[in-house]
Amino acid sequence: MRLGVLDVGSNTVHLLVVDAHPGARPLPAHSHKAELRLAQLLDDSGAIGDDGVEKLIAVVRDALQAAEDKGVEDLLPFATSAVREATNADEVLARVEEQTGVRLQVLTGPEEARLTFLAVRRWYGWSAGKLLVLDIGGGSLEIAYGIDEEPDTAVSLPLGAGRLTAGWLPGDPPDPDAVRALRRHVRAQIARTVGEFSRFGAPDHVVATSKTFKQLARIAGAARSADGLYVQRELKRESLEAWVPRLSGMSADQRAELPGVSEGRARQILAGALVAEGAMDLFGVESLEVCPWALREGVILRRLDHMGSA
Repeated sequence: MRLGVLDVGSNTVHLLVVDAHPGARPLPAHSHKAELRLAQLLDDSGAIGDDGVEKLIAVVRDALQAAEDKGVEDLLPFATSAVREATNADEVLARVEEQTGVRLQVLTGPEEARLTFLAVRRWYGWSAGKLLVLDIGGGSLEIAYGIDEEPDTAVSLPLGAGRLTAGWLPGDPPDPDAVRALRRHVRAQIARTVGEFSRFGAPDHVVATSKTFKQLARIAGAARSADGLYVQRELKRESLEAWVPRLSGMSADQRAELPGVSEGRARQILAGALVAEGAMDLFGVESLEVCPWALREGVILRRLDHMGSA
């Protein structure tokens, strides 16, 4: 059957259409996305304003039309941290449903981490052993660890690249003192979680997902997206540490000229790099592999699992 997953994230609203059935690998058929940056549309009270809600409704309608055009039989709509943490989340969800008929399921941070972990586990298989999975989104950082399909522990921290850029790095290029303050904040947040993971022992394989890690790996010399899903892409901490000060001194326009960095994410790639560097350092990771599957694939796989057991 043809499934669609509608991901209302902190940066983008992304419809992924796949051909899938239980026990088979989901095959991508279509991708439709719009950069909305909900995390940056919050007002001083933490609410998504009327303008932001109207933009969200319009984007969801466009995604619904794309899903219909591509023959989607079952749509799985969900929202992550930007909607989850908005002070008017219930009102936003109600207005979206009233205007579009779409009832967004709001995932908790740990649910995001667990579903992403499932996707990574299925991609690499059992031979990967104990996995440590890192995922930097627009609003949050998810970390999960385990040897099975369900992680032994999973946490979500408010360290998304978009959120941190809006709250900590207003300048272009940012003030060096602001960068140092953000670096301290990021590392203090991550350090609080390290003990929870270290009691399970060292991972056999460290994996990262998300656009932020893909772009950081590309900057550091990894293969292009055009080279295909199955090309191994690594990010070494040594390379990342060399790039952080360079990114700090660049304007958004200069970063957008780097390989793999989109104009829409150029401002927030520095904050993402600080989070990635902090996580790799504090967890003792010298090198990690970038996985092409992430949260959306995890949602699809969980749905297929339920179909197969029905």
